[in-house]
Amino acid sequence: MKLHTVALKDNENIKVHGRTIQNRDPVKLIWTGSAIELNVKCSELYIEIESCYVDYENWISIMINGSFIARQMLKKEKEWIPVFRMRNSEKVTNVRIIKDVQAMNCDPEHCIKVYAVKLDGEILPVEDRPLKMEFIGDSITSGEGTIGTGPDEDWISMFFCHPFSYPYLVAKEMNADYRVISQSGWGVYASWDNNPSCAIPLYYEDICGVIPGEKFKTLGFLEKNDFASWQPDIICVNLGTNDDGAFHNEAFQDPDTGKVYKLRMEGEDYVREDIIKVRDAVTNFLKILRKNNPKARICWCFGILGDAMAPVIQEGIDLYQKESGDEKINFITLPNTDENTVGSRMHPGYYAHLKAAETITAAMKKYIV
Repeated sequence: MKLHTVALKDNENIKVHGRTIQNRDPVKLIWTGSAIELNVKCSELYIEIESCYVDYENWISIMINGSFIARQMLKKEKEWIPVFRMRNSEKVTNVRIIKDVQAMNCDPEHCIKVYAVKLDGEILPVEDRPLKMEFIGDSITSGEGTIGTGPDEDWISMFFCHPFSYPYLVAKEMNADYRVISQSGWGVYASWDNNPSCAIPLYYEDICGVIPGEKFKTLGFLEKNDFASWQPDIICVNLGTNDDGAFHNEAFQDPDTGKVYKLRMEGEDYVREDIIKVRDAVTNFLKILRKNNPKARICWCFGILGDAMAPVIQEGIDLYQKESGDEKINFITLPNTDENTVGSRMHPGYYAHLKAAETITAAMKKYIV
């Protein structure tokens, strides 16, 4: 059979993962872990893809039948990328093309556009997996530092590798479709540098409101997410690490208003008034999550990069449960990263994520019949 081109807009058998707008001409991948997935019977497969960015280039991982096959940086142009050749065209091959790099708040052009595939065979449907999961977090959830070594400290796209991160590992073990909402440096109340505008709960209800600028607004990414169309069975939250960092870092001054923000410490102690701000942010975020996901089991997973905020998070959970009576909330303690499991940029490496995934999976299996 000769090679023929199939546009994503014309073939619903090509499955799209991750929050995005409905327009498939082309499909736009924004969040980390966003992907296209297809089952094919062919000997050759190519994908037409375009990497858009100002500063932070896109990387992709290619998975074949669930195995990590390739990883590459994309050129800043529209191009055809070969996926495989000389496969047995009588057998079904599952292919997933994954966006490794997170949505880049500091890059108003950053996204991947997928236009079409070219193959010498047929595209078969991809069945939904029995579970749906949502992962919410910061750089840890974004997979920053999962690849590279200790001396690698540049803040660049190369050091994001989604298949090495705990969201991918957990979802694979749980046989789940999943989505990731995450931003490096952000918190549940404030970012590592005390910026209260860099808090995930403020943007959770948008499709992708974390990227500023008119371009993404015009495309519809700042519109409200359609939660009814995709309801997770389990939500895994990993926020609080950067809120802890804010207590230890300099104050943030809003360049527009001049107002100064700082989570404070007195000597070695956290100021209680500011601890309450973080605690209440946890409680309020749980309310937002429950409003939009009424049946989901919510697991707050914490401790992979220090556990100083664990009591505060637990206090916020307790407060929420007392107010709501909601029993489908759990706190999961994660193994801390050590010198043997650290990756690049002083972040958890692959083996730290693997340990975290094993812990999360063991806990979550208790809640799934």
